[in-house]
Amino acid sequence: MESGERKFQTFENLEVYQVARAFRCAMYAVSRALPSFEKFELASQIRRAAVSLTNNISEGHGRWHWLDHIKFVLQSRGSLQELIDDLNVCEDEKYLAPDEISKLKQDGWRVLHLINGYLRYLRERKIGHTLELRETPPSNATTDDDLEQWLANLLIEPPQLRFHDSTF
Repeated sequence: MESGERKFQTFENLEVYQVARAFRCAMYAVSRALPSFEKFELASQIRRAAVSLTNNISEGHGRWHWLDHIKFVLQSRGSLQELIDDLNVCEDEKYLAPDEISKLKQDGWRVLHLINGYLRYLRERKIGHTLELRETPPSNATTDDDLEQWLANLLIEPPQLRFHDSTF
C-alpha cells in the first residue's frame, strides 16, 4: 500500500459513518429534550430516522454488490433529510433555541456533504476510476466479480411454451 493510500477495514472506519454517528447522538439528545406530549410522536420519529441514518451506512458497507451498497447509502441520505425536516418542526414549534437548531442543521449538512462524497466514491469505484474500498475478502467470501459472473450465467433463454389444447 502506497503512502497516503487508505483501505477501510470496517464501516466504523469510514469518516461518513463516524460523523453520522455523532449526529445521531445529537438527534437522540433532541428527542429527549422535546415536551412529554411529543414522546410518542416526534421524538419517536427522530429516533427511528437517526438510527436509520447510521444503520443504512453500515448495512450498505456490508453488501458486496455495488448497487445494493449505493441503495443503502441513498436510504441513509433520505433519513438525514428527514432529520433536517424534524429540526424544522422543532424550530416552528419553538422546542429548541434557534442557535441550537442552526448548529444541528450545520452538522446535518456536513453529514450530507460526506454522504454525497461517499456516493461519488462508490459510483467511481464501480466504473473503475478509484482504488478499492475495502480489504480483500476472505477466501470463502463471494466477490463482486463472482456475483456478476454468476448472474451472467443465469441469463438463459426462457423455455418456449407449447399448448396442446386447441382452445388456446
